[in-house]
Amino acid sequence: MTILVTGGAGYIGSHTVVELLNEGHEVVILDNLSNASVTALSRVEQITQKSLTFYQGDVLNKAFLQKVFTDHPIHSVIHFAGLKAVGESVEQPLRYYENNVTGTLTLCEIMNEFNVKNLVFSSSATVYGDPASLPITEDFPTSATNPYGQSKLMVENILSDLYQADNTWNIARLRYFNPVGAHPSGLIGEDPNDIPNNLMPFISQVAVGKRDKLSVFGNDYNTHDGTGVRDYIHVVDLARGHLQALKKLNTNPGLVTYNLGTGQGYSVLEMIHAFELACQKPIPYQIASRRSGDIAACYAAPQKALTELNWQASHTLEDMVMSSWHWQSNNPNGYSD
Repeated sequence: MTILVTGGAGYIGSHTVVELLNEGHEVVILDNLSNASVTALSRVEQITQKSLTFYQGDVLNKAFLQKVFTDHPIHSVIHFAGLKAVGESVEQPLRYYENNVTGTLTLCEIMNEFNVKNLVFSSSATVYGDPASLPITEDFPTSATNPYGQSKLMVENILSDLYQADNTWNIARLRYFNPVGAHPSGLIGEDPNDIPNNLMPFISQVAVGKRDKLSVFGNDYNTHDGTGVRDYIHVVDLARGHLQALKKLNTNPGLVTYNLGTGQGYSVLEMIHAFELACQKPIPYQIASRRSGDIAACYAAPQKALTELNWQASHTLEDMVMSSWHWQSNNPNGYSD
């Protein structure tokens, strides 16, 4: 099958493309490279020894999308393309709504035009807002504490309405928790432009000497050590979850929603200490004030994905930090090396 992957040169996208190529799929990638590198794609080809097709462009561009769909017999779409930094979304809400919401509307419009109605959507656990209890199941009420989460929730609601209007669509909404780690080859990993928005690249950049110290945002949360607790999931496990979702769509399930997480929460300090063991050096950090939109704790109940997708996370915390360190130590400046 030919799979279109929007945002396929990015962190999660590139790892998913590896799994797709290894499964024998034809892959077409669309990415505007705003937070990605074309070098990642050449390394994906190096890892898999297979070729892919790449278009540099934006999902907001209808004519561009029409050309991609005209030139390829696309069967399904995995939609990663979007902005993803919580703090930045608070400062630039209009940019987030345009990219994440309008971009998805444009993509769905063109998919409908070409009668391509299988879609895996990259959603987020942020749609649960500040959950009343833990662990989080898929039937929890949804809300959002920041524009990034709101944009994901808006798209989820749009996809629900789309399916209600036309039940020939098959849509999987994947709510994932906190992706970390890197491919075991050390050739691809997380390489954020400018200042990282996620914890793990910040830790690894401190470990490799690119940054002096890490800022821990808040140590007064209602958690066992006062720092935020999250469900960290290895990016390779996450990528494989998308392949299982694609297989699910082939059974015509309609609209389905799954958490992709481990079900285990780790605090910021626990992640720092685990990384110190991996890199065999201390990670200097300072306590800073809480970030707007952050919550105390968030971790998944992953049983539904196991039951319906035959998927569960298999990588340990040690796997996550070791693979992150392997990637960062081999690529201290990311893909610009």
